[in-house]
Amino acid sequence: MLDSLPDQIALMAHMDAQTEAELKAVYYAFASFGSSQKCVELEGKNFIKLAKDTKLLGKALTTTDIDLIFAKVKAKGARKITWPEFVKGLDHIAAKKGCAVDEVVATIIKSGGPQDNGTKAEACRFHDDKSQYTGVYARGGPTNVDMDPKNLAGLCDRSSADVRGVKTGDPAAARRSTGDAKIPAAR
Repeated sequence: MLDSLPDQIALMAHMDAQTEAELKAVYYAFASFGSSQKCVELEGKNFIKLAKDTKLLGKALTTTDIDLIFAKVKAKGARKITWPEFVKGLDHIAAKKGCAVDEVVATIIKSGGPQDNGTKAEACRFHDDKSQYTGVYARGGPTNVDMDPKNLAGLCDRSSADVRGVKTGDPAAARRSTGDAKIPAAR
């Protein structure tokens, strides 16, 4: 295990510059996932997401193990891990899986970063097919969209309407409902 700073430096020196740059890019992508700003430290939830998205988890390595590794490598009292602590965590992951650190690093780099998988609703004919609509949805109903909220006549329109709120008869009532009627100025 990498318990001292020289051991961590030795592991980072073992990686070539390109591999380290690619690993850092993935690390920063996971550190910033779910945040509106670029982050340089990795939270525990994002460390678990890294393990899930890169498919490191299995029988030998569970999310509980990842949580324990995170707690082991982070500084006391800290809530996030830095880049050197992350590299130390990779050594713990490799030891737990029983493989070389280079394999873990290659798996993480191959993932390319966090996967954002949202859900998509299934098709529903009653919602998607408007010919299936019934009641108010098919025939219309009362509306306040066409009323003019800046005009008192539009808000206080008491003209006759049918059951669904559609104006009937009087053309002046139709003008009042659209806000075309003039209201006398107060004296």
